[in-house]
Amino acid sequence: MARPVPVRITITEIMGTGICSQGYRVGDSWLVEKNVTPTNLCMTAFNALYPALRTLRYGGETPFGEKDVTHIGCPDVKHVVVFELQRLRPDTGPGAAADQAAP
Repeated sequence: MARPVPVRITITEIMGTGICSQGYRVGDSWLVEKNVTPTNLCMTAFNALYPALRTLRYGGETPFGEKDVTHIGCPDVKHVVVFELQRLRPDTGPGAAADQAAP
């Protein structure tokens, strides 16, 4: 099995009313470095993100998006929050993963 790599989750858009029911805002982000649920990430959103998150962490690719980036929307049809998942490769430089903070 491939070694897991960090993935950054960032909100890029909130569709519909522009207001997330959980209070998230565009630019909020989470860093996934371990195999644990990110702190304060909505369970419904995490459920939607998990398959692509796991794929990116372990070296796979999704059939949509770029090689190291994909976008997933939460299933809240009134307030769809668009999340960008970006695989952070070791060659992106020192501290590449360390510059992210949870909302």
